[in-house]
Amino acid sequence: QVQLVESGGGLVQTGGSLRLSCAASTRTFSAHAMGWFRQAPVMARDVVASISCTGSNTYYADSVKGRITISRDNDKNTENTEYLQMNTLKPDDTAVYYCAISYGITGAPQTPGEYHYWGQGTQVTVSS
Repeated sequence: QVQLVESGGGLVQTGGSLRLSCAASTRTFSAHAMGWFRQAPVMARDVVASISCTGSNTYYADSVKGRITISRDNDKNTENTEYLQMNTLKPDDTAVYYCAISYGITGAPQTPGEYHYWGQGTQVTVSS
């Protein structure tokens, strides 16, 4: 069982920035694609960004391109961590953000069904 723990959410004003982190409890972290999803109330869970196992391939939803950057730290000597740097935040970015890990799929998967373990979520609220 893989555990994913998100951190870094909070309340920020429009135009502000947040950096989300996701620590993964797996020794094979560098072999798996990772993703960030978000879900607002009564809405579906949608991809925000995803990254391949090496970090060479990334995907961004159109709504966040140019404002959000996904990255990962595959260094075995440090905690296996995925990041989501969010800049120029808007009220529409308000949601619970989830990190997820994908097993056996190459590239940067974009749909929830391609991911196998999920974090508990962290709330991001952007005030107008």
